[in-house]
Amino acid sequence: MKSYRLDVVSLVPQVFASLEEFGVIGRALKAKIAELHIHNPRDFTTDKYHKVDDMPYGGGAGMLLKPEPIFKAVESIPLQKHPRVLLMTPQGKPLSQRDLFRWSVNHDQLILICGHYEGFDERVRSLADEEISIGDYVLTGGELPAMSVITGVVRLLPGTVGKSLSLVEESYADDLLDHPHYTRPAEFRGMTVPNILRSGDHGAVSKWRQKQREIRTKQRRPDLYEAWLTKQSLLKLKMESSEINPRQFRIGNEYEIYPDW
Repeated sequence: MKSYRLDVVSLVPQVFASLEEFGVIGRALKAKIAELHIHNPRDFTTDKYHKVDDMPYGGGAGMLLKPEPIFKAVESIPLQKHPRVLLMTPQGKPLSQRDLFRWSVNHDQLILICGHYEGFDERVRSLADEEISIGDYVLTGGELPAMSVITGVVRLLPGTVGKSLSLVEESYADDLLDHPHYTRPAEFRGMTVPNILRSGDHGAVSKWRQKQREIRTKQRRPDLYEAWLTKQSLLKLKMESSEINPRQFRIGNEYEIYPDW
């Protein structure tokens, strides 16, 4: 299987060196499950000072990244069959777990453009398929958001995480937060592991964990909980509809139902 390709356009390529040594992500890169390539726009300048920024038209504070070096850097990248270009910007769409799943399944290459300084020339946006933000705050550059995307996608690739079940049960995988986790000792400073987790009854444990996920999500992220309730209601309607007209959902033909993520 061909490696998942990750290309980053950044003025500070040394930041990404730590990924090579970063736990499961580092092992995935060494195992060629994914490969990481960094492209510095300074290498695509034509002046002797390697200038990548300039003053904004109309005046204002700060410097803007010039379009020419970024365009040349992106256009120099070899493309695989299903690439996706992401622009890291606080004006972008908030990053979600569903995005990470989508990119890991539907694409075999991500090109991540990192802004810097006050921002970038508006024409740089034309390079991107999507603009991505990791929150309503401003950083000095897009490197940390890009690293968040990289670690989030690579850990979803087959072979990166030992037990794929852990990816299904974790927070945000289905709009619910993760359930509480416990390990030894059974009692620590008056805090005790719930008896049900030590009962050996796997069915009861599974039900308890699901209930805890619902409770925790309702308390901490009511927006996610409402979204989950809505999807449960729609699923129930689909099931009721299939009982009325079972041919519509017959397995083995063009009416098969597939996950919508």
